[in-house]
Amino acid sequence: MDIKNKIIKSFFIVLLIMPLSSCGIWDPADARKVDPSGEVRARKAVEEGRSISIDKALKGRQGGAFQFASSNHLWRATLDVLDFIPLVNVDYAGGLIITDWYTEGMASDESIKLTVRFLSNEIRADAVKVIVHKRICNKSQRCRTKKIRSTLEVELKNSILKVATLMKKKKWDANAEKMQKKYWGASSERKN
Repeated sequence: MDIKNKIIKSFFIVLLIMPLSSCGIWDPADARKVDPSGEVRARKAVEEGRSISIDKALKGRQGGAFQFASSNHLWRATLDVLDFIPLVNVDYAGGLIITDWYTEGMASDESIKLTVRFLSNEIRADAVKVIVHKRICNKSQRCRTKKIRSTLEVELKNSILKVATLMKKKKWDANAEKMQKKYWGASSERKN
């Protein structure tokens, strides 16, 4: 019985010492290489990923360059064009928008679902792919769903590209106007 107690005590001592031994040896920093300002050190720690900022914690996890959609004209144009239909899945990082089933203007037993895939951020004909699924239900609520080729795909794609082009032009014109005011003044005209 005495040996069992010694083994159990040894086991608990090892369990207590293990977390402390993993801390490593304290290594004081060289004062010549470290900024004395706590604010500068904290900002550097956040930039290096060793800490988090309150701002990032409140906003949630910050993703890559694709997490801010307001600068992508194709994305904004698609949301404007599809504003008449409820959306089920919107994933900017994955480049995908999926709508809910929509029946307006169709037979009561038919509905469509739209999927828009973004293949590029550039405004080009091959940057957007629109897929239409059609669901037909019988009276006993048995439904068949199939992917269809429709003029709706082409019409939506053309509308998205047209609106995106207009948005980009409008932004371009607004920036050109700002630059003109900044460099040539509000009242003076640019000399050619």
